[in-house]
Amino acid sequence: MKINILTLFPEMFQIFDYSIIGKAREKGLIQLETTNIRDYTLNKHKKVDDYPYGGGAGMVMAAQPVVDSIKAIKENNKGKVIFLGPRGKTFNQALALELSKEKELIFVCGHYEGIDERAYKYFDLEVSLGDFVLTGGEMASIPVIDSICRLIPGVLGKEESFQDESFYNGALEYPQYTRPEVFEEERVPEILLSGHHENIRKWRRKKSLLITKERRPDLFKNLELSKEDKKLLNEK
Repeated sequence: MKINILTLFPEMFQIFDYSIIGKAREKGLIQLETTNIRDYTLNKHKKVDDYPYGGGAGMVMAAQPVVDSIKAIKENNKGKVIFLGPRGKTFNQALALELSKEKELIFVCGHYEGIDERAYKYFDLEVSLGDFVLTGGEMASIPVIDSICRLIPGVLGKEESFQDESFYNGALEYPQYTRPEVFEEERVPEILLSGHHENIRKWRRKKSLLITKERRPDLFKNLELSKEDKKLLNEK
């Protein structure tokens, strides 16, 4: 996948030089490039913001450098233009999976008190992380890009799978354990030591359903429970 990020702070995305995404970039699975929106301003002082018409606190990002940077990147990236903003569709695992199937994407990171309304017609999709405020679109785009990239085939590796993770199937993930077998007098559940794969699978599914029901009833009520799921929940 090819990803271009339009931002005022390209250095913030050095985080993608590391860990799983960094390795995927080394393998050529992901091509990620940043562009400084400031490079496209026509203002001789390299300003990208100005006072809002009608008055009000703070500054507003000007449309010109944002639009011109999008047009320039579009010459080599025909992907959807995604803006991180409060009006957008709330980001979730389903949307991450949908976007992971794209060949190219462009992310636009806003800043200050907002962005000139006339730039919005260049966005194909607006995405929000939730009902809270961040200092800029960079902070929102990092988890969005990470969640999309890790779903690209080959990124996690053959030994890893996202299909059992929280939210992928609408439920939270089951509890995980590793060595030692006993820690602070608490022992790993015996069933996980049994080697009986089918019983382990059922135990994990039951725990996943119970945790979701307790911690995220909003998710649980939207689950389509199978006959096995209902049986597992009714077991003592």
